[in-house]
Amino acid sequence: MRNRAEDVSPQVLIGAASLSADNTPPAVALAGFNSCTILIAVGIGGITFTGSNKIEFKLTESDNGTDYTAVSDDDVAGATVGTGGIILSLVEEHAAAAVYEFSYVGDAQHLKLLADFSGTHGSGTPIAALAVLGDPVTRPAA
Repeated sequence: MRNRAEDVSPQVLIGAASLSADNTPPAVALAGFNSCTILIAVGIGGITFTGSNKIEFKLTESDNGTDYTAVSDDDVAGATVGTGGIILSLVEEHAAAAVYEFSYVGDAQHLKLLADFSGTHGSGTPIAALAVLGDPVTRPAA
């Protein structure tokens, strides 16, 4: 096996927690890396998701770290991007834990991921998300 640890730098997009309301997304800086894989881990749904009781994961990008706009289809591989940068929608029963993978292929310098809750969420849903930055300009990756 090859050691890939010095080739990647995982960054937290959503800290592991049981959420029932929107998170406050931290910014992830992409400078110094040439690739970014986004991993969203979702546990068993705290509710039965529907079209009105749902979680939508919205990815935004920024060149200056201040002004964020929604990503488009051209910026993400592995998803059809919806209005407002939605890369994943949980709108039906989520009876088993799952991990969803996307590649950010845009050219912005910063990313944020919002877990946008709609409807009533009396029980939390376990969620975590990482941006795995790869192909560093300088090795080993920080």
